[in-house]
Amino acid sequence: MNSNQVLTLYRSLLRESYKFSSYNFREYSLRRITQGFRENKNIQDNEKLSQLYKEAQNDLQVIKRQAVINSMYSTQKLVVE
Repeated sequence: MNSNQVLTLYRSLLRESYKFSSYNFREYSLRRITQGFRENKNIQDNEKLSQLYKEAQNDLQVIKRQAVINSMYSTQKLVVE
């Protein structure tokens, strides 16, 4: 695993998070993704990095499924949107 793979995964997570139609889900997801990557940016242990990478891939699949489900239910726009 190299830095390009991690960056691609990060971008994919952000891209999928923008697909949430609900402002609250979208902002929560974006905040958690950026916070998680920032917290773990200095980790050097390859085993730990591999574990975190696999967890992020699983999270990406969850976000994809949740974005589809979220799009099935329309809600009114919030004032902040």
